[in-house]
Amino acid sequence: MSRSRTAILAALALVAGASGTALAVVPGDAGIAAAPCTVDYKVQNDWGSGFTASVTVTNNSAAKSSWAVKWSYAGSQKVTNAWNAKVTQSGAAVTVANESYNGTLATGGSASFGFQGTYSGSNAVPATFTLDGVTCNVDGGGPTDPGPTDPGPTGPSTKVDNPYAGAKMYVNPEWSAKAAAEPGGNRVSNQPTAVWLDRIAAINGVNGGMGLRDHLDAALTQKGSGELVVQLVIYNLPGRDCAALASNGELGPTEIDKYKTQYIDPIAAILADSKYAGLRIVNTIEIDSLPNLVTNTGSRPTATPQCDVMKANGNYQKGVGYALNKLGDAPNVYNYIDAGHHGWIGWDDNFAPSAALFKEAATAEGATVNDVHGFITNTANYSALKENNFTINDNVAGKSVRESKWVDWNRYVDELSFAQGFRNQLVTTGFNSGIGMLIDTSRNGWGGTARPAGPGATTTVDTYIEGGRYDRRIHIGNWCNQSGAGLGERPQAAPAAGIDAYVWVKPPGESDGSSSAIPNDEGKGFDRMCDPTYTGNPRNGNSMSGALPNAPVSGHWFSAQFQQLMQNAYPPLP
Repeated sequence: MSRSRTAILAALALVAGASGTALAVVPGDAGIAAAPCTVDYKVQNDWGSGFTASVTVTNNSAAKSSWAVKWSYAGSQKVTNAWNAKVTQSGAAVTVANESYNGTLATGGSASFGFQGTYSGSNAVPATFTLDGVTCNVDGGGPTDPGPTDPGPTGPSTKVDNPYAGAKMYVNPEWSAKAAAEPGGNRVSNQPTAVWLDRIAAINGVNGGMGLRDHLDAALTQKGSGELVVQLVIYNLPGRDCAALASNGELGPTEIDKYKTQYIDPIAAILADSKYAGLRIVNTIEIDSLPNLVTNTGSRPTATPQCDVMKANGNYQKGVGYALNKLGDAPNVYNYIDAGHHGWIGWDDNFAPSAALFKEAATAEGATVNDVHGFITNTANYSALKENNFTINDNVAGKSVRESKWVDWNRYVDELSFAQGFRNQLVTTGFNSGIGMLIDTSRNGWGGTARPAGPGATTTVDTYIEGGRYDRRIHIGNWCNQSGAGLGERPQAAPAAGIDAYVWVKPPGESDGSSSAIPNDEGKGFDRMCDPTYTGNPRNGNSMSGALPNAPVSGHWFSAQFQQLMQNAYPPLP
């Protein structure tokens, strides 16, 4: 004889407390009175003092335009942040309310949300759930299902022109928790940011943190019944970042085989898992790599010996080609190659040669241009999205703005015009005409009191540009923890012609590099460009670095910078 639903739920709660997984009961079989609502509560990741969980609520009663799920914990669990729902907690009692976009709950319809929490002792599943005051998972004592069921993976997606169109974006719970812990951080902690796979260990998780599968599992929870984009940064080339010590990596210049077999192959195997076929996975491929081979090699004053080595051995092209080939095999994976930014590639002698080099890499190691869905600019950089107070065609006092010290003969003055112009060059070079561009707007808002309201004085081209430019860096070549920067446009799909999305690939609040030498086991060196006392080099016109003081190692949380980014956000934060 079957046990009642409440007895099954209680038994599952006991098991969950011991095993670290939690399940609630699903609806009854056909012909049996269904519960008015069901709740499926699952612990996705548990590291002993904290956890992430996914919850799906199904409404079997009259349709709803808003909803609230409640439960109480028997232990010390505290919800710290959530996605796809608003969560409040008073003592052990938790209340979860819908967001504006998922309040409708039809008869038989479901809504999913997730959250991160902390605890000490045990982490048992709650014993009782209610939906708008009605107890779920109970049908009045009738027969029950055999037990919990797994709906299995969603079906494979068909590759679309713009993966961001009509889709939500994955909110990284680890970044979200750090942002929410900052004063005022809850204004942006629900924004989607990329997951950086910056070393081999990151695939399985570093120091008890989430690995790639953990993130993809959490993404399935956030996805619900709609489409969702997960953004990954593939970032571990041999001899990585040959012109910037702060972001050096773990692999030496010749370790291309290790890159392939221990880094790319395991990632490719995970992305090819049919469990994740319903996700749209966007890869940013190896930032700051290929552009270095154009601008920082040979007889140029900006050349470094390390970049000359990488140009000679070809391992940047081989690594990028291999990554494109292997990762692009899955129909739901979209590869975007990093294309620097306008203050790097926008000059005449860099523009076309960069596109040609990208084509070389995109056809190496078995890859073809069909493995490239598009390109991304301004990754982890600060170039203004759109300079509204001047254009490249302006003339002041008889001179073109290209002659100003800031523009310095560049053909582009902001990222939007550069991304659109470079897209045309890439198509001319042999990439597919349907490629789209992404722009990282995580830190290029340049708002606050320093944002000029109009053009500068027309006395000279320099007074005109200096008085009107949004980008307040000392030099456009400065890239490390820039003082005065602000959060930029929030992530959004299809914001302009040829642009697939504005994205936050660099998680705001994560350092670009340490202000002074800090020993670490991540292969990251000390770059003087991150030292606020540094007077510069040819790559930044021998200018001051403009970096913030007291910064940690790259990728580590930098609270002071995060606070400044919020303060100077443009559009401003509420």
